[in-house]
Amino acid sequence: MKTIARWARAEWGLLHVTVREPLLKRHRRAIPITVAAVCLTAVLQFVQNQSWGYRFVQNIGAVRAQDPLWLALLRTPLSLFVPALDLPVWGALLQILFVFGIAELCLGWWRTLGIAYVATLAGTLYARVGIALGPHVPTGLPGSDAHVVDTGPSAAVVGLAVYVGWRYGAHVTAAGVVTAMLVEVALKENLAGKEHLAAIAGVTALCGVTALLRRRDRARLHVRTGTGTGLPRIRP
Repeated sequence: MKTIARWARAEWGLLHVTVREPLLKRHRRAIPITVAAVCLTAVLQFVQNQSWGYRFVQNIGAVRAQDPLWLALLRTPLSLFVPALDLPVWGALLQILFVFGIAELCLGWWRTLGIAYVATLAGTLYARVGIALGPHVPTGLPGSDAHVVDTGPSAAVVGLAVYVGWRYGAHVTAAGVVTAMLVEVALKENLAGKEHLAAIAGVTALCGVTALLRRRDRARLHVRTGTGTGLPRIRP
């Protein structure tokens, strides 16, 4: 048990400390964007299940690979909050509340939305590339997937989980998410599964850019302060 506890502290300790304090002090007020996202998703689910609202939600938030690119890009941000009709809505709501909530507490609301959009956009753009490649290529998709409605928060949730895990040292957790998505594609090769992998690829690239920028900033700081050179700083 001590070994497990030690591993848990090493894996989730920093994440737990970062999340716990603001959540205990401010409760729901600590995650306003997450609460708003949950409410928006619930409202869109209610509206799209009404005879008068289905077409409206499709027009503003449904993305298909057959759509013109400009229209797909216009709809992509809202598509993140439109639950898939063939999946239970409570799953989407729990995903947003848990993963978006942790990400908002750790990264702030604008980074959370930015990473969620990068992940969702990566999946949306991949669908077009995959269909162009065709089903005979391992990364390709059948032409029939061009008609599939592509909505829901799952790609954003996967991307945020990987980014937060990488940023806060929960590397086993991040690797577990990636492994689960690979297993999903191996067991059931479909558009959603491959879009999840595209989302992971997009966020991994973002992690790489972030690491390079942080390394550059540290190098500039060392040059400015004279640290890391073995020589005293010479003041002008």
